[in-house]
Amino acid sequence: MLLQIKQDDTLIEVLDLEALISPTHSTIPGRIQSGQEEQDPEEFPKQDLVFPSGEALPKCWLDADYNLKSN
Repeated sequence: MLLQIKQDDTLIEVLDLEALISPTHSTIPGRIQSGQEEQDPEEFPKQDLVFPSGEALPKCWLDADYNLKSN
């Protein structure tokens, strides 16, 4: 799965989908997609990422207490 860094539109290959959807993880491991060679894995803050379409990540992926706040 690819996500995008909000600030500069860099594409990131997500390496751990469980970390992405888990609201208890604030970062995810990924690789920047640039050039021909595969980049080294890095940690990326989830709040800095969006889908390539520009759509924000679901709140339930970012905030473990999101359901409690809506009541």
